[in-house]
Amino acid sequence: MHRRKFGLAAMLLAWAPAILAQGDYPSQMIKWVVPYPAGGGTDNLARTLAESMRAGLGQQIVIENRPGAATNVGADLVARSRPDGYTIMSGDNAVLAFNEHLFRSLPFSPEKDFTYIGAIGKFPLVLVVNPAFPARNFKEFLDYVRANPGKVNYASVGNGSPHHLAMEMFKHRTKTFITHIPYRGAAPAMQDVMAGHVPAMFLDLASGLSIIQSGKVRPLAIGTRNRTPVLPDVPTLAELGVEDVDVFAFQGVLGPAGMPADVVRRLNGELNKALKNPAVMSRFTDFGLEPTPGSPEQFRTLARAESRKWGPIIKANHISLD
Repeated sequence: MHRRKFGLAAMLLAWAPAILAQGDYPSQMIKWVVPYPAGGGTDNLARTLAESMRAGLGQQIVIENRPGAATNVGADLVARSRPDGYTIMSGDNAVLAFNEHLFRSLPFSPEKDFTYIGAIGKFPLVLVVNPAFPARNFKEFLDYVRANPGKVNYASVGNGSPHHLAMEMFKHRTKTFITHIPYRGAAPAMQDVMAGHVPAMFLDLASGLSIIQSGKVRPLAIGTRNRTPVLPDVPTLAELGVEDVDVFAFQGVLGPAGMPADVVRRLNGELNKALKNPAVMSRFTDFGLEPTPGSPEQFRTLARAESRKWGPIIKANHISLD
């Protein structure tokens, strides 16, 4: 009997922080893990939202950058954290849709080891070419690559990135052969496309909207189902006859599995409020981001659907980060 009482007391003590969090949350600083270096698009989004959410939560939200292993370092840290609402993170395609197919094993499960708090938004991916490339529009581009199989190169920001996988899906749907040239990040990839060293790439609007608008690269098609307001004259791939392609980078907020439901509701509510803040919306529009406020369930549905979509593409093309 004494042992049973002691075991129950120990269990209650272990969970005390999470239990208390349900009643007075938040009563201390919140740590927001970004699994990328400081200064990048994901980092800027997190800092913008953290500042907007701070007033409603009444506590500071401190960004902690934990890059490494294609986001696995930061994701593993959060998955192993106490589920009390004081450690959250930015979750994207890599954490939630790609890495479980790109690595033989992960230290966490995207499906089981996280609490889905809410989506942030989508970045459309745009097929662009260097202005000197002998194709003025999408039809001419498609005709050219079909007439020159394997002779046209494309850049990406790295193996297993949304930009890489978007082109692999495009190649699969259009039955074309374009050679992949991976770079270490968006900046060097864009520089070589602008310089004409590599003629084409799928470019996310967060990184590339300004160079598209300046004419340094030519946009041929939007990868998402709908046109983007920041490039209203650029048609979608579906409009151009390429079916079943919907390629975008997405962002959302996660926490460790097992977070209290009322803490999740509080964070989701403040996140959605921030996403509807006119100042935040204006800044995100400048990034080319489409905000997607919604419920935790909607975010989970999006992420798991993306994982199911990309798994066969990654497997068919033998893409691995191991």
